[in-house]
Amino acid sequence: MTRVAKTVSRERSAFRCTECGWQTSKWIGRCGECQAWGTVAELGAVAVRTVRPGPVTEAARPIGQVSVEAAQTRSSGVAELDRVLGGGLVPGAVLLLAGEPGVGKSTLLLEVAARFAATDAPALYVTGEESAAQVRLRADRIGALAGDLYLAAETDLGAVLGQLDSVKPDLLVLDSVQAVTSTEVEGGAGGVTQVREVAGALIKTAKERGIATVLVGHVTKDGSIAGPRVLEHLVDVVLYFEGDRHARLRMLRAVKNRFGPSDEVGCFDLGDAGIEELPDPSGLFLTRRHDPVPGTCVTVALEGRRPLVAEVQALVAPTSLATPRRASSGLDSSRLSMVLAVLERRCGLDLSKRDVYSATVGGVRVAEPAADLAVGLAIASATLDRPLPTGVVAIGEIGLAGEIRRVSGLSRRLAEAVRLGFQHALVPPDPGTIPAGLRVSVVTDMGDLLTMLAQSAGSTAGRSRA
Repeated sequence: MTRVAKTVSRERSAFRCTECGWQTSKWIGRCGECQAWGTVAELGAVAVRTVRPGPVTEAARPIGQVSVEAAQTRSSGVAELDRVLGGGLVPGAVLLLAGEPGVGKSTLLLEVAARFAATDAPALYVTGEESAAQVRLRADRIGALAGDLYLAAETDLGAVLGQLDSVKPDLLVLDSVQAVTSTEVEGGAGGVTQVREVAGALIKTAKERGIATVLVGHVTKDGSIAGPRVLEHLVDVVLYFEGDRHARLRMLRAVKNRFGPSDEVGCFDLGDAGIEELPDPSGLFLTRRHDPVPGTCVTVALEGRRPLVAEVQALVAPTSLATPRRASSGLDSSRLSMVLAVLERRCGLDLSKRDVYSATVGGVRVAEPAADLAVGLAIASATLDRPLPTGVVAIGEIGLAGEIRRVSGLSRRLAEAVRLGFQHALVPPDPGTIPAGLRVSVVTDMGDLLTMLAQSAGSTAGRSRA
């Protein structure tokens, strides 16, 4: 008796988040990727298929025989960007640059494209949000003109690929990936399906032709990159361009980098003439004065690997309100609350009927624990109305028991303080190598330090080391 085998086609339902594109096999109320509620919708039955082995593009080789010539970095013409990228642009690499509206993303990339084209390498700048004439006006204002810099205004993916065939650039800047659509898929510009299709096609083209590509991405109201989360996984480098719109300082931060460190930071100055590099930005975060003022203290923060000398200011004022105000600018509000609690409970400062205002100078944001000691000293100095001695920097983390804890990168912080002319540093125990010309006082407890500060305006705590 002959048995006839029957092939059963298995099917399953698929669900996808309309916000980020995350997929699951069953419906849930909250997306497992972006945590949005009510965005998971059914796509319909999807047949489960098996893929048969096919022809390979290139035979696998031992890793030692793979040439690295095609992946050598090339300078972008902007030293601060090269610093963040780990040396420069890699041919075929795809970068995703995100930032809030008006922070200066387009201005920065237009400057990068112009400097790159000035090295006799063609660069193509494709804008999907402005006209070519509008971009030309900006280029005239910031002086970003070069003979090999090509400009196109396109919103169709096919037209962008056609421009690549025509110009054959070594660098492509697309502003922005959410403004370009493909006729091969459905959905409006900026949708999950469109962004995935456009980014996938550009990434494939960049890898095949060795074109360094920079994609500009929008951000949501909470600061994350808009569109599917898979976009950040597909690209090689993810950069954030940050800065307060009321200040000139801009910081370029790498959160993902397949070709270099992911903790590096580049500093820029956004002015009327465009973007300027800041290889030494520490001077922007200090107030130059001859006489010491109560409520100020200087610390050395680490942005990635770069030490930045920053000034912390505090103002303590009496209040008639039942709940005193606690306002901060440029500082982590949660750490500020912790420092205030330690000052009240462990150091005996009465802040229950006083407003406390704290801020950093120059628009820099200092959120690391190493600034706790400077914040605490600034608040104590303002409360006691006693200024700290000039030429002093304070570095250390404050524990809940009032102890001063060690911080990372102390040697680099102290070296930066000496370079800028500071002579005295308050540091945690075990400071390690001390630069020449710097007097170091080891601080173990915040309460003991404030007791000595209250006794004399010119005293410091700890035992000195040369």
